[in-house]
Amino acid sequence: MAITSANQLELLQTAEAVAREKMIEPGLVIEAMEESLARAAKSRYGAEMDIRVSIDRKTGRATFTRVRTVVEDDELENYQAEMTVEQARQYLDDPKVGDTFVEEVPPVEMGRIAAQSAKQVILQKVREAERDRQYEEFKDRAGTIINGLVKREEYGNVIVDVGAGEAILRRNDKIGRESYRPNDRIRCYVKDVRREVRGPQIFLSRTAPEFMAALFKMEVPEIYDGIIEIKAVARDPGSRAKIAVISYDGSIDPVGACVGMRGSRVQAVVNELQGEKIDIIPWSEDLPTFLVNALQPAEVTKVVLDEEAERIEVVVPEEQLSLAIGRRGQNVRLASQLTGLDIDIMTEEEESARRQKEFEERTKLFMDTLDLDEFFAQLLVSEGFTNLEEVAYVEQDELLVIDGVDEDTAQELQARARDYLEAQARAALENARALGAEDSLIEFEGLTPQMIEALARDGVKTLEDFATCADWELAGGWTTVDGERVKDDGLLEPFDMSLEEAQHLVMNARILLGWVDPADLASEAEDDESGAIEAEAGA
Repeated sequence: MAITSANQLELLQTAEAVAREKMIEPGLVIEAMEESLARAAKSRYGAEMDIRVSIDRKTGRATFTRVRTVVEDDELENYQAEMTVEQARQYLDDPKVGDTFVEEVPPVEMGRIAAQSAKQVILQKVREAERDRQYEEFKDRAGTIINGLVKREEYGNVIVDVGAGEAILRRNDKIGRESYRPNDRIRCYVKDVRREVRGPQIFLSRTAPEFMAALFKMEVPEIYDGIIEIKAVARDPGSRAKIAVISYDGSIDPVGACVGMRGSRVQAVVNELQGEKIDIIPWSEDLPTFLVNALQPAEVTKVVLDEEAERIEVVVPEEQLSLAIGRRGQNVRLASQLTGLDIDIMTEEEESARRQKEFEERTKLFMDTLDLDEFFAQLLVSEGFTNLEEVAYVEQDELLVIDGVDEDTAQELQARARDYLEAQARAALENARALGAEDSLIEFEGLTPQMIEALARDGVKTLEDFATCADWELAGGWTTVDGERVKDDGLLEPFDMSLEEAQHLVMNARILLGWVDPADLASEAEDDESGAIEAEAGA
């Protein structure tokens, strides 16, 4: 693309042709031409000169100018592009630092090498403008469905022509048994759009749960209108999926609306996903109810929820066990993804055996520690007592309701329980001191002797050691590793310490040590409260 200063109209014609071909603004092409001509002129007049080129958008005339900037005397470095205030007086009236003097210079004729260099500059600028246009076009389409044509396959990844550029459907984002040939039409979910050096990268997916949700939004007008909302989606791509829906109109059944007349709506989604079986279930705010729905078609007898550990136990009849678990654990795995809970499934027989074992263990505890016969210990367990603390510190009236227990018996039971607990506390405290626990930790309010012993065994022996602990180190918690929830055991978890209690104790220790100012905490709490009120008012 050799450009000469003589052929002025050709500049505009070239700019328009390139802009039309690349679908970018002609002004961007002209700016690239101006930069390339300026670079060529610098090679003629000198690289230190500040040469600028302006192309008239109507006539195509290229004007070459030399610009010099007025600077302080001690800042003068480039004599070709700068001048002092004194030097500027011969060109400008009352010059000041920062003023510029512009003079027109003769245009240059570009030789073959200069023309080639100019062409490279223009092509580079055009490529950058084209990439920016593609990114701007696709950045807002992330999270939507797009149609394209398969161009080729590279190392298991499918390159898709999406009109204004290319997108990539990576191997792990394809439904397992799908295969594509060039020019096949394909529908995908735009998972991510990134601006990179080599141009915008558009990543597609057919396995994302959001793809299924978007397909249902296309097929079910009630979802598009917001009458029905998809609350959760869990997929085993190409095999089976579960989708939870809720209706905000009492007259519309969310499941029926998604299924459609004779299954027409759900079948359209199934066909797009290569026969993936879809369970549509009603969403509920009550987690146990939602879980019972999520485990369909299995029937659930009983649900026990542990919200703190985000775990749930489900009891099913023996004949429903395999149905609840599903082939290779698929049904329970999808239900777990849908609810966000770890699910333990057991039969009625297994649950009965576990409850019997717990009953026997508690009975033995009361027999050994309170010197009771088996029958009396079983009475305590049957009334709901699970540990010695409950017996020792419960209101006496709760013991008097047990058959055969009068006021004297109740007092004796509580005295034995307290004596045993106090003996345990003394022994624990002696062990803690032997392990090196210091008075600062022993005298800290909120920790029992048994807790102090457990901390000392793990090397936490001073109040400073305790104050450096994280709340989850004390109370335990859950971490997600490679998509699997892993249990983190806490030092004080066996004593039923909650995360909130651990946070409170650690903060109190830091305040006692002077690490934290209570006034700062109070102001932070006020800021949080005022922020919450403002957000609520704004909503």
